[in-house]
Amino acid sequence: MTRATSINYAEALTKSILFFEGQRSGKLPPSQRMTWRKDSALRDGSDYHMDMVGGYYDAGDNVKFHFPMAFTTTMLAWSVIEFGDLMGSEQKNALEAIRWGTDYFLKATKFPGLVVAQVGNSYSDHDCWERPEDMDTSRTTYFVSRKRPGSEVSAEIAAALAASSIAFRRIDHRYSIVLLNRAKLVFDFANKYRGSYNDSIGAVACPFYCDFSGYMDELIWGATWLYKATGESSYWNFVKENIHSIEYPVMRNINGFPVLVNNGGSFAEFGWDCKHAGINVLVSQWVMADPSNASPFISNADKFICSLLPGSPTNSVSFSKGGLMFKPGGSNLQHATSLSFLLIVYARHMQAANKVVSCGNGPANPSRLINLAKSQVDYILGNNPLGMSYMVGYGKKFPQKIHHRGSTLPSINVHPQHIGCRDGDQYFKSPGPNPNILTGAVVGGPAQDDSFEDSRYNVGQSEPTTYMNAPFVGVLAYFNKATHSKFT
Repeated sequence: MTRATSINYAEALTKSILFFEGQRSGKLPPSQRMTWRKDSALRDGSDYHMDMVGGYYDAGDNVKFHFPMAFTTTMLAWSVIEFGDLMGSEQKNALEAIRWGTDYFLKATKFPGLVVAQVGNSYSDHDCWERPEDMDTSRTTYFVSRKRPGSEVSAEIAAALAASSIAFRRIDHRYSIVLLNRAKLVFDFANKYRGSYNDSIGAVACPFYCDFSGYMDELIWGATWLYKATGESSYWNFVKENIHSIEYPVMRNINGFPVLVNNGGSFAEFGWDCKHAGINVLVSQWVMADPSNASPFISNADKFICSLLPGSPTNSVSFSKGGLMFKPGGSNLQHATSLSFLLIVYARHMQAANKVVSCGNGPANPSRLINLAKSQVDYILGNNPLGMSYMVGYGKKFPQKIHHRGSTLPSINVHPQHIGCRDGDQYFKSPGPNPNILTGAVVGGPAQDDSFEDSRYNVGQSEPTTYMNAPFVGVLAYFNKATHSKFT
């Protein structure tokens, strides 16, 4: 195996947060550091006389999909809540990344009984290869309402606002209160008018971000964050009363693949669609030492941990020869980053409670969880058979031809003339590297044989997404401070 000379977690942390500036939509601030990006989509929402300018493009396209954007914001907030004190000067930049999302979601939830769920027509956007700054594709505003509900996207936005209210509590108390009050209203809407956004805006949300796991996990996830933010018993009662409703013997994972799991399927999945493992790990913080409330959260969190450990008899993931964790579907590094985040958070809760998990092949103590997470982080940053960093702009060897419109096409700084819908094809097909470095972007990653095709055509391997980066921010903050610590 080729080994990177050293892993610089501080540099990787800085770049992982900088990446979000490259994904910004709207009017860019004077503080914008990724200067090859310019203002874009300044009329979003105008079809309904709304201001929907801002937010994030989720990946290499120019659509604003609010379901994964909300999960991204939730995970950035959780990263700051859990690891903000380890971020040093980068905490300020992380909070700015969160605020770019929450300011936008305040716009998306401004009108009672209506939540904007997507901006931009997925199909017309994907038919073009254009810079965000040049977009002339449909920017239709899609929303869910009382009659056309979308509980999963609404509840995830509520979770994002509630989690962010905690992240801002000590920094900007007034803003924190605004976020929390809106989170309550949006959660109430999501819960009262139940239904899947697949049925409301599925014509444009699917197949890109269909909800495969149902909306109950988002409602429970939203209630969990609201309980953490408020301490109000009604939210905790909601979680306890509904948690068993998401324990299926068969479920579909984040990519829509059926997953067979013994003793229920609610514990093994976590990502933009499935919140199951995240709920149990988050709740474990306050029930680990409380037997009366521990079930089923702790048992499911323990099963989740055992499902990830190599050699465990209940292992539900596979590992490449180089040591990277794999689950079915594309953009595999979303699993490595989000599951590593949960491993570290749960390990910290275990350590505080002096807890060890029995996985059938020996005890799993906190250090075993931390070391597994560290192996994933180090692989992503270059300790792998190819010696390839899968974070753009980090290390000496990283992907050069990522599937990303803004990175592929020349900046307005260099080419101020408009580049039309199909005019960008020549840049997509170019054998050369992308002209703009999307610093900090984590791409989909290698295949299960540890090979990597550095090609814009290979979307699953070469496209970055915001929801791969968001949990990685917290993970990198932890290892930046814990590099020389002895894990116990």
